[in-house]
Amino acid sequence: MRIAISQLNLHIGNFEGNLAKMLAAVESAKNQQADLICFPEQSVCGYPARDFFEFDDFINRCMHSIEELCKASYGIGIIVGSPTKNPIALGKNLHNSAFVLYNGKVLGVQHKALLPTYDIFDEYRYFEPATEFKTIEFKGKRIALVICEDIWNLGNENPLYTICPLDEMMPEKPDFIVNISASPFDYVQAETRIGIVRTNVLQYKIPMFYVNMVGGQTDVIFDGGSLVVSPDGSVFDEMPYFVECLKVYDLEEVMSPLSTGKGNEQQKDKIKLIHDALVLGIRDYFQKLGFKKAILGLSGGIDSAVTAVLATEALGAENVRVLLMPSQFSSGHSVDDARQLAENLGIQYDIVAIKPMYDAFETALAQQFAGQPFNVTEENIQARVRGTLLMAMSNKFGNILLNTTNKSEMSVGYGTLYGDMCGGLAVLGDVYKTEIYELVKYINTLPLGKNGAPAVIPQNSIIKPPSAELRPGQKDTDSLPPYEELDPLLFHYIECRKGPNELIAMGFDEALVKRVLRMVNINEFKREQAAPVIRISTKAFGMGRRMPIVGKYLS
Repeated sequence: MRIAISQLNLHIGNFEGNLAKMLAAVESAKNQQADLICFPEQSVCGYPARDFFEFDDFINRCMHSIEELCKASYGIGIIVGSPTKNPIALGKNLHNSAFVLYNGKVLGVQHKALLPTYDIFDEYRYFEPATEFKTIEFKGKRIALVICEDIWNLGNENPLYTICPLDEMMPEKPDFIVNISASPFDYVQAETRIGIVRTNVLQYKIPMFYVNMVGGQTDVIFDGGSLVVSPDGSVFDEMPYFVECLKVYDLEEVMSPLSTGKGNEQQKDKIKLIHDALVLGIRDYFQKLGFKKAILGLSGGIDSAVTAVLATEALGAENVRVLLMPSQFSSGHSVDDARQLAENLGIQYDIVAIKPMYDAFETALAQQFAGQPFNVTEENIQARVRGTLLMAMSNKFGNILLNTTNKSEMSVGYGTLYGDMCGGLAVLGDVYKTEIYELVKYINTLPLGKNGAPAVIPQNSIIKPPSAELRPGQKDTDSLPPYEELDPLLFHYIECRKGPNELIAMGFDEALVKRVLRMVNINEFKREQAAPVIRISTKAFGMGRRMPIVGKYLS
């Protein structure tokens, strides 16, 4: 038996587009003499569709796509994911389901049992879990068909769940497992995913064909990396990351202990994965919303430089425009560095000095501010002037504004609402400042500059102390601990959910812990109003981390 895996970049609610991709993949698989093709979880409608599931028309269109795929199933089996209506009056209205289609018929449907409702997931909001588990016979073989999370409770060790779907199917002696998934990316998920698949395979001694979605869905990135694992637990093949791909595998070869095709695992460098995920996230955000052009403020600093490079990679130099907005506090080399980067990338840049506009604000408020010292108010006016200029350019020319704030700044509120926090998408909002510098090292090895030259980001942008340049001689360390101290503390608080006593016990200074945690918690209101953040870590701001704005804990 020949089994095809098709990891596709699907678009939520784009039924015609998703169906066209799947039909093309079916034809390709047929041409390669595949007997069966497997598509990802919720592939007819895209994932996560969220409250679109509450529209009857949305579910009806999912079923129409299943009917069209059924018509295309003559001569090839098709495994495809879709929501389905729950015919039982009790429980939720829908199931998260996987279909097996063949020769114009539905051979079987298996519903998802383990419904994740944590971090970015909210499946129990919509779906009723499966209570029946049966293998599906296809061409003399029995398939144990499961959906994504259904393999994440091996041995009933996961405290979130009380059942292991594959345990329920094993008495029927399946020949192989198919798992259709929409498993989101973070920079450690690939290794975790392989470990889970391998552990299941070793437990049941049969191969698994694991198909994962690829593509960006605003803040969530799906990385692909679909897997075929042989009965001995070896990775027979791991498909590419962040790209669509279709491959066909011979079941007998996958099962053979003498096969020479094993061990094809992808390299998983953290910074390369982050880089590729961010580029994909930008590209899909624009393409799926029908946008083409981006704009951002280029300051000469490291964050805006990295954002400009990533946007240029994602959209092409002809579709990226930057605005240099020096103030009376900007250093001369900041403008020079920003201009040099723009020229290295071949992107359009404009220079608009903000001092006249800032002076106009000072004049307009002179009576009200009389006798008051210069403070964060005047700093924020500069940031908001810049935000207004960028939004004006966005409105006038249709370039979508990309936000350049990093995770360290977003964590502690080191940003101005309606100023440097403006934008439609926060590119670096899940990347700590220390990780930004690692990204720069990687970027400057890539052939991105003119004539394919590396070293795109100027050295001065890399080595100069970080500064918002909103007052004379300002440095980030005037307001924040050094990032080398701040970022590890933030990581253990945000990603690892360590409380203050635990952090102090780990060796963090008590005064630093209290200061930083207070900054994080009192700035929740800013993050609630921030642009969507592309998720690359295990705990990103947005739907993955939900905190009360007025909570007292740790404030």
